[in-house]
Amino acid sequence: MAKTSNLRVDPVLRKNAEVIYKAFGITVTDAVNMFFAKSIMENGIPFDLKQPRYNKETEAAMEEGDKILQGLQESAFNGLVNELFKNLDT
Repeated sequence: MAKTSNLRVDPVLRKNAEVIYKAFGITVTDAVNMFFAKSIMENGIPFDLKQPRYNKETEAAMEEGDKILQGLQESAFNGLVNELFKNLDT
């Protein structure tokens, strides 16, 4: 079986991953082969893909922001940026 392949990988991600894998005594190539083998064994991605979970306050703020962007809700702040920073300082 041929042992060559061209994968396009973000160089920063690769470098960061190399540091982690080196601590385990494996190479990026070893890790990729392990990922592929596990994917085949599980017939899919071998880990859960989930959206990040936020606390209730953050989720509420994100919902409010979406509504403001969609024009469904007015922003609670309609002033200038300088006024916003003054309000944040108090």
